Amino acid sequence: MKIAYASDTGRMRTDNQDYVSVFINQSGIQLAIVADGVGGQNGGDVAATMAVSHIGNQWEQAHIITVDDAKQWLVDHINSENDTIVQTAHRYHTLNGMATTLVVAVIFANEMVVANIGDSRAYVIRQRQMRQLTTDHNLANELLQEGAITQDEAVTHPGRHLITRQLGVTEDSKADLFAISIQPNDYILMTTDGMPKHISDEEILQIVLAAPEISQAVTQLITLTNEAGGSDNVTVLIGHQESEVN
Repeated sequence: MKIAYASDTGRMRTDNQDYVSVFINQSGIQLAIVADGVGGQNGGDVAATMAVSHIGNQWEQAHIITVDDAKQWLVDHINSENDTIVQTAHRYHTLNGMATTLVVAVIFANEMVVANIGDSRAYVIRQRQMRQLTTDHNLANELLQEGAITQDEAVTHPGRHLITRQLGVTEDSKADLFAISIQPNDYILMTTDGMPKHISDEEILQIVLAAPEISQAVTQLITLTNEAGGSDNVTVLIGHQESEVN
């Protein structure tokens, strides 16, 4: 899969606590990963960098070739990284409370395994329609699922900023985990919450489909996010499955 990504501080922040990268294992399988240091907490940038670099470097040493093995690998390494972040935060008082969101995709020729914890998102664009794959782990979404607020209310509810699951802080690091098929001409899009705060799904879809190259779509989405306010760091990763891979 062809992949492009970029990250930007935004217009309101002085530092960037997002981190993004792509890694390839010993069997040639890609792993894309996006993290967002949570809520400006102490060491959020450290937690995000740790999560991406540690999980990514371990992936580069792996020989995973099946979906089932990828699922178990992600569970094991996300749990292990959570322990590492918690222990590091306890060791250094300046990092106390550090945490990060995480969305990660292991990309096979015809299937993709996705794991997420927090409110960084993964989408799939197929046949000119975009669908969010991940569930936001924040208070507003939990209230929505319980029927306590409506979809319209969830968009502006203050609880959308309160993360209910994250990597770090506690020993509970349960991530959502699932697999989906990949079809020719599919796009995957992974992002921190900085972009959806300012751009609608319809705008995102139109930019991705209209751009001649996915790298241009990434740039345009970040630019539009900043023009619309840029209240947070913004990170965008787009993958395009141009054709069948044998």
